[in-house]
Amino acid sequence: MLEKLEAIEKRYQELEHSLADMTLIQDKPRYQKLAKEFSGLEEVVKKYRQLKSLSAQLKELEGLSGGKSQDADLLAMAKEEIPSLRERITSLKNEIELSLRSEDKEADLDVIVEIRAGTGGDEAGMFAADLFRLYNKYALGRGWEVELLSSHGTELGGLKEAIFSVKGKGAYKRFKYESGVHRVQRVPVTEASGRIHTSTATVAVMKEAQEVDLVIDPKDLKIDVFRSSGPGGQSVNTTDSAVRITHLPTGTVVVCQDERSQLKNKNKALRVLRTRILDKMQQDEFARMSQERKSQIGSGDRSEKIRTYNFPDRRVTDHRVGVTLYQLEKVMEGGIDEFIDALIAQEEKNRQ
Repeated sequence: MLEKLEAIEKRYQELEHSLADMTLIQDKPRYQKLAKEFSGLEEVVKKYRQLKSLSAQLKELEGLSGGKSQDADLLAMAKEEIPSLRERITSLKNEIELSLRSEDKEADLDVIVEIRAGTGGDEAGMFAADLFRLYNKYALGRGWEVELLSSHGTELGGLKEAIFSVKGKGAYKRFKYESGVHRVQRVPVTEASGRIHTSTATVAVMKEAQEVDLVIDPKDLKIDVFRSSGPGGQSVNTTDSAVRITHLPTGTVVVCQDERSQLKNKNKALRVLRTRILDKMQQDEFARMSQERKSQIGSGDRSEKIRTYNFPDRRVTDHRVGVTLYQLEKVMEGGIDEFIDALIAQEEKNRQ
């Protein structure tokens, strides 16, 4: 572990030197990438330096206690401090080991979130729009950056699909628990008799892939352009700005049409495409994780649910940890931390 920590500290110092170079600021994408890496290493390096300092203190005190010093008070002080110092060193080592785990290294990765209307027709689309609003408020409340990559609306103002990215420290750590089927129970706005309906929307959370993570051969891409369309299929733009990209080897298709610029839509579509392909590759490599993800996301069927939002009772229940809140309005405004905290605690307990 010490060799690994030395390498991390060396990389941290290299990044510190690079970020101090004023010419690097002109290359904004590279600067942001290095700054993010630097920030990700900072906590581990800080703890490692503290560990080295405490270890040096312990070595000095052990030398005093094992020597032939005539100063009785000094010997007594050394022997008294050694046990607590050893305890602090052990605790710090455990903290460092925890932060070096792959799960923790992935915690600060950016994510791409896909929300799709499931079972329930127009009401499912309205619920998908509610979830999109919920996640926007949650992310912005934590100081994260949200960028809409693609969306397909319904005539009633709902969403067939919304794809967006979330950037910020801890984004993946907290958002990853939202993958799955979300169920809503309420009276739809289109229901004249006041009957409660049950509908679903699916949420998929993926670690956003970078160009360095996956290089895609341009020859493997089929790119089509067309005019953007809104709910009902009507044209919403007079130019061929919408982009459809097909990755021929895998058959993965991504459509982006929200921007008026064809280039912007193409770049967004490539981000989603790269993320989907890398996510699929990781699933294939880790069969157990693939099965887990499949059971989480499902097909929108009512039986495959992770959370239920019951509007008549103002009740929201997370079925994975058995947590129920009678604060539906707060939850729909982005107040989902209590669920996520319980899921994090359960995951950490399962690791032990």
